[in-house]
Amino acid sequence: MAVKVFLSVLSKSQETMLKIGSLTAVLSLGILALVAGCSPSNSSNASSISVQSGAAQPRENQAENIESQPISKTEPVNQALSPENPDSVTNKKIEQYVNKLAAQGFSKQKQGVWIEANKVLLANHQGTVPLPAASVTKAATTLATLQTFGPEHQFVTLIGATGPIENGVLKGDLVIQGGEDPFFVWEEAIALGNTLNQIGIKRVTGNLVIAGNFYMNFEPKPQTSGNFLKQGLNSKEWPAEAEDQYLTLPQGTPRPEVVINGSVQVVSSPPESFKPLVRHLSFPVAELLKKMNMYSNNLMAEMLANSAGGAKAVAQKAAEAAGVPAEEIQLINGSGLGEENRISPRAAVAMFQAIERYLQPYQMTIADVFAIAGKDLGVLEARKIPAYTVLKTGTLNQVSSLAGAMPTQKLGSVWVAIINGGENPDEFRNQQEILLNQLLIDWEAVKSPPAELTPNPSKTSKTSSNEIVK
Repeated sequence: MAVKVFLSVLSKSQETMLKIGSLTAVLSLGILALVAGCSPSNSSNASSISVQSGAAQPRENQAENIESQPISKTEPVNQALSPENPDSVTNKKIEQYVNKLAAQGFSKQKQGVWIEANKVLLANHQGTVPLPAASVTKAATTLATLQTFGPEHQFVTLIGATGPIENGVLKGDLVIQGGEDPFFVWEEAIALGNTLNQIGIKRVTGNLVIAGNFYMNFEPKPQTSGNFLKQGLNSKEWPAEAEDQYLTLPQGTPRPEVVINGSVQVVSSPPESFKPLVRHLSFPVAELLKKMNMYSNNLMAEMLANSAGGAKAVAQKAAEAAGVPAEEIQLINGSGLGEENRISPRAAVAMFQAIERYLQPYQMTIADVFAIAGKDLGVLEARKIPAYTVLKTGTLNQVSSLAGAMPTQKLGSVWVAIINGGENPDEFRNQQEILLNQLLIDWEAVKSPPAELTPNPSKTSKTSSNEIVK
């Protein structure tokens, strides 16, 4: 399917964005270059720490043909590192960084840093203290979603009818049984309309009936999502946004025409006469997470977190998988909107490492679900973060955060989390970039991305699709 156009709702938005009403457009990729979070400044030399076996194994040594299924909760969990005895050289540089912020009037108690490599702690400033994490919260949502569904799971939306199809007319209702797909957008509606035309439906005498959790254009309200879908199925009713997205599709893509005579109705479950006609399969979970994290899409994060059991379940699953005490991950939602979402820097790093462990049997890496600096579109585009670093950033009015893995020649993947609190997130982001680049001087930059921080291209070939039910 064509490149998706994607609505970004960034964590930099104020908490009041949760109250935004119906979203009426899905913006183009070029509009989505807003920035959403990062951290401090300085450099260090820990060349005495050797690269060990903590990095991901090469793909050719990993298990093949793993079926898509949730990861078992009984798998052994690695405990997070102790906060004691960090590397003196690196930790000194972080102390200098925090002191510099303090000299600018930022409280040391609102800053947190955790850096490690190869199971060795390099730096720790309040690393076990849960701090407002902004969109780094999406790392917890990512981990819990993977743990719940597995990376290759696809959400299924069933499309069916309550009557016969005769001479291009469905004599009855067109029914949508939602399956919690968080990325059903204009392009999905266009493709579905063409599939319905293919099976002989050009007009529906009844209503468009929405049952279950059906979302379109990141709209959680089923009535509004249904109204979007009704428009999307009939090209003669397309708004400007749908026309814009149609232009991104391959040349020659048909313009669907499914006229629905009735209205949009919302019900709790499909009618007894419901007969499935089409199965719509979402993008695989890993691809959905990649899209969510690249653009820090808050509404997608909320949908996925709810599918994984809600904020409390996400926090519990993430803490257990990361091997940290439950108090180090405190969540009120899955997006990071709100300073009540608190994560310790240590827990942020441990979650990334847990995600790496989950993905290895599928021959995937954290780069399959998070943005890559210098390569991916989205929130990292405007950041001066070392190339090939795989990160999640976050920003609120008084928070700037980042967490992920930075590749180096001397230490391999360096795992880092920085959380800054104060009234100048722009300055925090600037200092974060300075710090990472200075640290890289001593640890030396890589010339190409290592295998453990490279996405698997064969895993991104799956897209959303429609299957006609025989």
